[in-house]
Amino acid sequence: MPARRRLLHPIWLIAALPGYVGWRLLAALGVGPDGVLAGVALLIAACIPIRWAVRVRSLQHQRFADRMAWVGFIAMGFFSSLFVATLLRDLFLLGARVALPAGHAAALDTPSARWAVALTLMATAAGLIIARRPRLVDVDIPIAQLPQALHGFSIAQITDVHVGPTIKRGFVERIVERVNDLNADLIAVTGDLVDGSVPQLSAHTAPLAKLSARHGAYFVTGNHEYYSGERAWTRELGRLGLTVLKNEHVVLRHDGELLVLAGVNDFGAHHFDPAQRSDPAAALHGAPPNAGARILLAHQPRSAPDASDAGFDLQICGHTHGGQFWPWNFFVRYFQPFTAGLHRLKNLWVYVSRGTGYWGPPNRFGVPSEITRLRLVPAQA
Repeated sequence: MPARRRLLHPIWLIAALPGYVGWRLLAALGVGPDGVLAGVALLIAACIPIRWAVRVRSLQHQRFADRMAWVGFIAMGFFSSLFVATLLRDLFLLGARVALPAGHAAALDTPSARWAVALTLMATAAGLIIARRPRLVDVDIPIAQLPQALHGFSIAQITDVHVGPTIKRGFVERIVERVNDLNADLIAVTGDLVDGSVPQLSAHTAPLAKLSARHGAYFVTGNHEYYSGERAWTRELGRLGLTVLKNEHVVLRHDGELLVLAGVNDFGAHHFDPAQRSDPAAALHGAPPNAGARILLAHQPRSAPDASDAGFDLQICGHTHGGQFWPWNFFVRYFQPFTAGLHRLKNLWVYVSRGTGYWGPPNRFGVPSEITRLRLVPAQA
């Protein structure tokens, strides 16, 4: 391995980042050399909870495994925020040294370290509370030449639930109850529903069988379904009563008018199965040209250019989590064309949900999770 690649190996980052926090933050708190070493060791442990959580899932006592996963993922989120707080503290101290006399700037070392830790604890606790309480988001989608019968047609969207180590049946039951209370015309589940196999999680996804809407509930795959056994999960969700759309469409008749609802496989599905390459054009093939609206369910915003070329009016997606928690929401835009909310691409509307659950750290600080209700309305001239 070249020297440059050895320096960038993840094991060095796992040691270097906690080392930086210990050097800059813990030392300023006056814990002494032994305290710094102990703190760095704990921070290193906080950097590897994903691998830890995966291992403990295989233990005989699942309840203990789930508790360990909670500890590991909360620790990971805490370290992430503490690392950012340490960086911001150093920038603050740098500015203080430039603007203030040397003695005054040095006096800020310990108080600023205390504030960094306190703010991290606050952000971690607030993020946990927000993550467990998805909010309702209402969005109107203006569609050109929308038939009168489709005015107000409503779609309830949930996405990126990530049923797994820390999201269980109770969370899913609450989501199902809230979605059913919306009395939407149809329900869209746009991928990344699970993080685990059908035998592990079927008891926790079972409440999805109670999803109820006039035109039914529909599902498209996300990348995490392919990590978790996509074929088994599509069979299981079909058994629960959801219609799985895999590069295909259905035609709905709503009060005499036609609406086309299509769904594509995850944008990266071809990496797992070449036959499942995402294809919005194929999903729309054969659809009636006189439909009042053409809607695509796709997990990732990256499907939008192909959806626009295919002639869809609206794409509904998720995947980004909106960055999940501050400040990572500012970096998602470098990996996806849209981060969150409603966007326009040529003649296509793209709605990107921030997600209903979370992945990894149970933290939604600054980026609240959501259940979305989209309404079709006529576009104004």
